[in-house]
Amino acid sequence: MSSIDQQFVEYIVKSLVENPADVSVERIIDEKGVLLTLTVNPEDLGRVIGRRGTTAQSLRTLLRALGTKNSARYNLKIVNNDNPDEPVATISSDEEPAAVVSVVDNSTDEPVDNESDFAKKSRKELAELDDLDI
Repeated sequence: MSSIDQQFVEYIVKSLVENPADVSVERIIDEKGVLLTLTVNPEDLGRVIGRRGTTAQSLRTLLRALGTKNSARYNLKIVNNDNPDEPVATISSDEEPAAVVSVVDNSTDEPVDNESDFAKKSRKELAELDDLDI
């Protein structure tokens, strides 16, 4: 038997995806509150997260409202089916989402001068302004 919060998230997500039969929401209660783990078809993962995370952010806002009504703190974990151990996003109903940063290391040992002429000119003008006594 699923709880009202599971049914709530499941209803919203099933309305968004192309494969509603593949949507599942698991509920775990721990010391941090209620953890809802959302699993969808890999093809629908982009729809659930949305462009720049807007859909996931909207789900977070709705969960915050539900948490206020139920006096609970909800966390939503969206799981990647390709690698179930690695969550795509964990969203807390009380906190702002953390920025997702991907790091690509294409470094070499050689120094590179990427400063443009505009940047050089701007730095020179700022240095001249610093010399003025105002």
